[in-house]
Amino acid sequence: MRRLLVLVIALVVLAGGGIAAYVLLSGDAPPPPALSQQADATATATATPGSEAAAWTVAAGQETYAGYRVREEFAGIGVKDAVGRTDEVTGTAQVNGETVETAELEADMTTLVSDEARRDGALRDRGIETDRFPEATFTLTEPVRLSRQATTAAGELTLHGQTREVDVRVSGQQLGDDAIELAGSVPITMADFAIEPPSVAGFVTVEDRGTLEFKLRLVPAA
Repeated sequence: MRRLLVLVIALVVLAGGGIAAYVLLSGDAPPPPALSQQADATATATATPGSEAAAWTVAAGQETYAGYRVREEFAGIGVKDAVGRTDEVTGTAQVNGETVETAELEADMTTLVSDEARRDGALRDRGIETDRFPEATFTLTEPVRLSRQATTAAGELTLHGQTREVDVRVSGQQLGDDAIELAGSVPITMADFAIEPPSVAGFVTVEDRGTLEFKLRLVPAA
């Protein structure tokens, strides 16, 4: 009977490991955010730099999202990038010609979705604990120039109830008079934001570093 019990426990452990391995290794993570290709060589030529700052607002839709990218490791099996995103991003910016002078952004963390529902559910009370900390915000603290070549933007990020100064790698482009695109990321050390990397029964562990990434489409404020 004792041997039978040990065998049953072993089978349960192996089955759990097999499920975790399937979740970990199946599917490909979406690529990091990037600016869209310009429709033609004159795509930005119609954007005439103004002499005064103009108000822009984040447009909802598939071209706007924010989220995370972390490395998950399954013991003895392999690693996979886990990516979760939400299109529930709001905010405003003041843009003067080719310079973003100010920006205030907010993301609804409770609507993060990845390729695995169980991961999404776990983050409600583990890791970033979206039930306790439903919002993440970013405030630009220094002006940054719009450029397709990545540049550094300084700001303050509030995540998991903690506010830290961060340097964001961001690319941007103005498309005519009616749209601005921004895409970028910022590396995150979880301990800096009092986040404990989640794990699943010892099978799946999450590295203590990750990336917050975003792609935003701005339109002139009404």
